[in-house]
This record gives sequence, C-alpha cells and structure tokens, in this order.
Amino acid sequence: MKRKIIIDTDPGIDDAAALAIALNNSELEVEMLTTVAGNVNLNYTTENAKKILDFFEKDTPLARGNSLPLLREYEDASQFHGETGMSGYDFPESSRQLLSEHAAVEMKNRILAAAEKITLVTIGPLTNAALLLSMYPEVKDKIEEIVIMGGSTIAGNTNSSAEFNIKVDPHAAQMVINSGLPITIFGLRTTSKAVLNKNDIEEIKTLGQAGEMLYSLFTHYRGGNLETVGLMMHDICTICYLLRPEIFEFQKTYLEVALAGPAAGTTVADLAARYTAEKNVKLAVGIDQKQFRDWVVEEMKKLK
Repeated sequence: MKRKIIIDTDPGIDDAAALAIALNNSELEVEMLTTVAGNVNLNYTTENAKKILDFFEKDTPLARGNSLPLLREYEDASQFHGETGMSGYDFPESSRQLLSEHAAVEMKNRILAAAEKITLVTIGPLTNAALLLSMYPEVKDKIEEIVIMGGSTIAGNTNSSAEFNIKVDPHAAQMVINSGLPITIFGLRTTSKAVLNKNDIEEIKTLGQAGEMLYSLFTHYRGGNLETVGLMMHDICTICYLLRPEIFEFQKTYLEVALAGPAAGTTVADLAARYTAEKNVKLAVGIDQKQFRDWVVEEMKKLK
C-alpha cells in the first residue's frame, strides 16, 4: 500500500530534487503540495511548484499558503537559490490552476476526507503546518507523522546556531514540535552530510531530460561546492526516510526552539536527558552517506 503524504514546500533547488523523487516513486502517493514563503517569496515558490508538477506531468493538487511568518519579519535564502529559487533551467510558464483556499484549509479538507492517516512532510518554514494544527486541531487524529527538514543541533547555516527553515518562523516551528504528534526531524547534524559529489551529479546529468533539468539546477545551487565537498541535499532526507529509514540513525529526545533575540530559530536538544525525561521528537543523528548517495542516484534513474 502506498504511503499517503502531503508536502509543504518552498522550492528551492534541493526542494525540487526532493519533489522529483517523491512524485515519481511508486511507494508514495503525494496527495497535495502546498507552498510557503521560504527560500524565496511565495509568488516564486508557488510558480516553481507549478513548474515542477508540469515538468513531470502530474495532476497533484497545489495550494498556496502563507507569504509571511507568523510574527517575525520575513527573510529569504535567495543568496543560495537565486532570485527565483530555481535558476538554471528554462521552464515553460505554467497555466496550472491552484486550489481555491489557503493551504491550511486545503490540507484540513484533504486530511479529514482521507480514509487513511496522512503523513505531512515539511521542507520549508513551518508556517502553514502551524496554522493547520492551531486552526483545525481535529486533523491530529488523521495525521500519521510530521517529517520535518529543519533545525540544527550543531552549527547553524544562517548564523552561528540557527538553521534557515526554523529561523524564518521559529514560533511556527515551536507550535508544530509541541503539537503532541509524532515528529521526525532532520537537522543540519544529518542533512549537511547528505551530500552528492561531482561524480554523482555528472551521472544524474546523463539520466534523460529530468537528469538534465536537475543537473542544471544543481550547478546553480550554492548549498555546498560541487568541486570540493559536494552539494548538500537537505530536503531529500525527508523523502529518503519515508522509503529507506535504515539509512539514518535516530535518537528520541526533547527539543525546543528559541523564539527571541539573536538566538531566535536555534533548536536546542536535551540529548543527554539531563533536564527532562520528556521526548517530543525523533531526531536524525546519523546517516550512511554512501547508501544515501547510491539511493538518490537510483531514484533519479526512475524519473520520467
């Protein structure tokens, strides 16, 4: 039986790669995509999601979400992903129609109507997910798990401690993490090791039109260095986990988010359980890098 998922996203180059795999894997059923402001503004993230769906000729419903964080001033990551978020490939303009309601409403409708529980995968800021859970708490009984790319229990990628997705909207992140639902979270401790090297990227280039598209995006991505350390595929970790969880190592722990001051967006994990016995997340703490790289390339071979 296929695992039913909703992906909340802010494409973004590594988002595009994660979506490519999820949309084309026979073990997953992507019930809906929703967009949020993150890597670039909401207009761009929504257009980018439309273009990815068009490229792979998918009729997956798409809903537009929040253009701003709950409380903080919005800041993007265009310095890594380019002005539009998916520079490097000439996608045709899309005429795809969006669902009519806000992403939180459309997620609620889809989740409550589903016969089975749905997994929510968030690979951008958590604004839409927080609105969903706070406005419609009745959906909690129909959510299997929330899988998050965000946070760091090592150094940050925005300042010395905070990871981008959480820093954009820390209040939303704290709300989701404290929702009482099963939370699996992939932070920089693991995702910064989820690296494709130059040989991997060159092989992907040979894999037809989809490979050429992704190669073009990868060569415009500044999430690493293709010639030396490789490119970090943060968001793909969430999809890999759904399909090959054995590639990762996890620790259940208590985690919370700093909400104010220069540390806002920092995620702090009580890994040694010195302060509380409560455990509100399953945190990814390790990755088999070779298995991950091999799996990504094999998944790319399935793309049409």
